Amino acid sequence: MANSAFGSVDEYLGWQTQDVALALSEVRDAIRSALPNAEECIAYNMPCYKVDGKAVIFLAGWKSHYSVYPASEALVSAFSEELAEHKVVKDTIRFSYKKPVPSGLLKRIAEFRALEMQFKSKGR
Repeated sequence: MANSAFGSVDEYLGWQTQDVALALSEVRDAIRSALPNAEECIAYNMPCYKVDGKAVIFLAGWKSHYSVYPASEALVSAFSEELAEHKVVKDTIRFSYKKPVPSGLLKRIAEFRALEMQFKSKGR
């Protein structure tokens, strides 16, 4: 998979095992629900969601977890209680496949990231 160049999110999901694809589909649904006007694309060989042409959030499936990126210091601070049971490494939030997909949290993270990008583009 590492050498594959995916043309779409559906293609990316198709390369995953069934369990991973199911979890990532739930993550995808949460992000799309939070950002209904976002452009869904592949960037850095991962699913990416852009608003006004700017990358807001990425997701990726790994062997033992799935991740969402980037997690700014402000985002991690804002969601510190909810993220306590998940692993945060640098700008990455790792979620275990062993736990249910936290759709509500993922929606709020996507919305937060969109606001961050909006303020960043306005120089705030």
